[in-house]
Amino acid sequence: MTSFTLDSSHLDRFSMSNLYEVIAKGGPLMIPLVGLSVATFACAFERSTFWIPLLRTEAKLSHDVLEAAKYSLVDARVIAERAKSPIGRFLLAPLKLNHPTPETFRLALETAGDEEFVKMRKGDKLLESVIAIAPLLGLLGTVTGLMVTFSNLNVGGGAASAEATTKAAAGIGEALTTTAGGMVVAIIALCIFRVSVTLQAKQMDYFSKIGSELELIYRQYWYEPATSELARIESARSQDPESAEVPV
Repeated sequence: MTSFTLDSSHLDRFSMSNLYEVIAKGGPLMIPLVGLSVATFACAFERSTFWIPLLRTEAKLSHDVLEAAKYSLVDARVIAERAKSPIGRFLLAPLKLNHPTPETFRLALETAGDEEFVKMRKGDKLLESVIAIAPLLGLLGTVTGLMVTFSNLNVGGGAASAEATTKAAAGIGEALTTTAGGMVVAIIALCIFRVSVTLQAKQMDYFSKIGSELELIYRQYWYEPATSELARIESARSQDPESAEVPV
């Protein structure tokens, strides 16, 4: 067990030293690339804190709200309001209205959905910028590295030829390291971006499905029975105004 711990510590120091060497060999353009990679991982961490709780709780919350809405809109509103999550705010928007028409009910759902989708797309612009900028910084590192290589290249031979060859190799190494660093950062950002976009698309479909179910429950259990009762009362009043009674 002790030997394994020692080996692991040596491996960590070896990996960190190699990482520092790679950054140093890459030249000054590795600094903004490191900054972009830090921003990418920070964005990924922030998005994970948003998506993981949502995906864990939204199915149960949606089921509870829909079941409660069949018996009491007030109870459904309380459950949605207590959740304080994107799906909760989405379902709460139409439930806060006072006897809305189905069109108004649907409009409230659509408006709340648009607001939540804007929050879901947080960080996308940063990732798109990293995907575009990182390869360009790598390409710029390639150009500057080759410029250093050609400026130090001595084609005439002589005593300084060995030193010139060493500098040329260093310039090529800087060019290749910066290019590879830019591509790695861009690929990581692209993977995170694609995962985020996929989750957003699935959530849009899920919100649309749950919203349609809630609207159907409102129509079937509340709006249409109330409309039918009102129409019955109006019909009875028109036929016999004296005997028609309006329930309190």
